[in-house]
Amino acid sequence: MRLKLIAISAGLLASAGAHAQSSVTLYGVVDVGIEYLNSVPNAAKASSSLVAMQSGNQSGSRWGLRGVEDLGGGLKGIFTLESGFSTDDGKMAQGGRLFGRAAYVGLQSRWGQLTLGRHTAPFWDFSGAFDPMGNAGRFAIGAQDPFMLGQRADNSAKYVGNFGGLTVTGLYSFNYNNAEVPGNFTNGREYSVMAVYAAGPFSIGAVYDQTNQSSAAALSSNQLIRRAALAGTYAFGPAKLYAGYRYARSFNGASLPGTAGAANTYANLAWAGLGYQLTPSFSLTGAAYYQNLANAHVGNPWQFVATADYVLSKRTDVYASMAYAVNSNARSALGVNGFNDVLGASSSEQVVPGKNQFGAVVGVRHKF
Repeated sequence: MRLKLIAISAGLLASAGAHAQSSVTLYGVVDVGIEYLNSVPNAAKASSSLVAMQSGNQSGSRWGLRGVEDLGGGLKGIFTLESGFSTDDGKMAQGGRLFGRAAYVGLQSRWGQLTLGRHTAPFWDFSGAFDPMGNAGRFAIGAQDPFMLGQRADNSAKYVGNFGGLTVTGLYSFNYNNAEVPGNFTNGREYSVMAVYAAGPFSIGAVYDQTNQSSAAALSSNQLIRRAALAGTYAFGPAKLYAGYRYARSFNGASLPGTAGAANTYANLAWAGLGYQLTPSFSLTGAAYYQNLANAHVGNPWQFVATADYVLSKRTDVYASMAYAVNSNARSALGVNGFNDVLGASSSEQVVPGKNQFGAVVGVRHKF
């Protein structure tokens, strides 16, 4: 009887130990606010104003599952499944994908982590670290324009390694939007590398990628876009300075966002900003962005953004943001939420070409 009790106890302890080595975390963000825009085209193509409820203004609304299992010897199995949604109408985001924000599985060790699935590309990670507005869903260029500072990639392998103050990231996608074509291995191919070094109050980062255009029926995919960026931050007291530059160029008939379809052009994006923590609960952030769309003859627009955020608790905050886009000629079409040719012809958030646009949003965000 005593031996049976010992065996049962040992089994229970082993089961509890195995369970303690694995965990799954449910997390998410719910963000919604009221937005005002002017200089929006109406059905008659005239300039109008818009007032609308919008989701994901500071952070994309989402829920997700993150899991880790200790495999021993410092090796872990990991996965992330993250679903985006619109708080204002309850619809799924990212084109209706169940896990459109992230869906990957892989291994992690002291040498880094390697995962397979759908990931944020290194340019997205880069903008989150070095754009003063981060990857805010409203008014931040990186979030609104997928080829300016951010995007996601299907069918990708991603490596992230941390070595002291140095973080190295690499990504290879077989087809970034899931439109593979038999016999055409370069269709939709993307590869990217990033390095970020942080020491005390200072950080600097560089990123490069090359993306072949993707089509579900492409027999050839010579059209490609190359991008590179360099940026840094410096924190002193309650303040943090941001500055960066991104170069992009299209080849073989490809076009860049904001160029109204012009082929084989290049674009320069420069930005600077300041974040300031006035109190432990209240912070201000401001940024200026300048676009030089060379060879496209669509002007060189500016955008200015300012955000105030007040923390009510560890999980809940309220915010207010304002943005102003300045278009330099009649063909320039940068609105505070991105270029017209990126937002699409059916978007209610476009700007009348050549007009300047003002936007403002107030809202509330809860993290769980």
